[in-house]
Amino acid sequence: MANILTDSIYFGMFFSIFAFWIGFQIQKKWKNPFLNPMLISVVLIISTLLVTKIPFSTYQNGAKYLSYFLTPVTVCLAVPLYKQIQVLKDNLVAVLVSIGIGCIAHGIIVIGIMTAFHMDHALLYSLLPKSITTAIALGVSAELGGISGITVIGVMIAGIGGAVVGPFVIKLCHIEEPVAQGLAFGSASHAIGTSKAIEYGEIQAAMSSLAIVVTGLMTVVIVPIIASFL
Repeated sequence: MANILTDSIYFGMFFSIFAFWIGFQIQKKWKNPFLNPMLISVVLIISTLLVTKIPFSTYQNGAKYLSYFLTPVTVCLAVPLYKQIQVLKDNLVAVLVSIGIGCIAHGIIVIGIMTAFHMDHALLYSLLPKSITTAIALGVSAELGGISGITVIGVMIAGIGGAVVGPFVIKLCHIEEPVAQGLAFGSASHAIGTSKAIEYGEIQAAMSSLAIVVTGLMTVVIVPIIASFL
């Protein structure tokens, strides 16, 4: 039976969807930020592959088809932004300034961590674009001479970490402004953070969607400038 399932070219895709569904049901029942559906699905998939000794290539042959949906899903994020366009106009300066400062601060923090642990430049260049969406992050990393695999891991950690820790930070710092909440999720943890912002409300979802785009564009400009001083 196991061989029949894994021999299917769509095994990886359906298993990924099933794992995420399990994670979603768990979070829905207990409503704990640490029980993030993406985090649960990652742990479930990795542990299952290790226990059953199913080759990653077998899983990836089907899972790769999910990436085809990345572009249309990203485009769909423009819908809440369109509905809240007036909120964007009213807060345009604050949006641009906050995201710009966030991009610069992110670069400085990553450089500080890399310097403290005496890590080489290739690893640094791989992690500098970790807070933007994967497609853009890989392009920036490649241009700087980073390692694509490390960049992907960094993007995943930033996304899942932001979605898990973000609610605690917002509560701890008493951040009640919807625009600020959305910008925080989108600029720090891209699409995965936006999925959490959607749970907060439509304004948060719109601002988080905007932050993904603006953060990506600013990172493309700012990161190479920061890297040139290293």
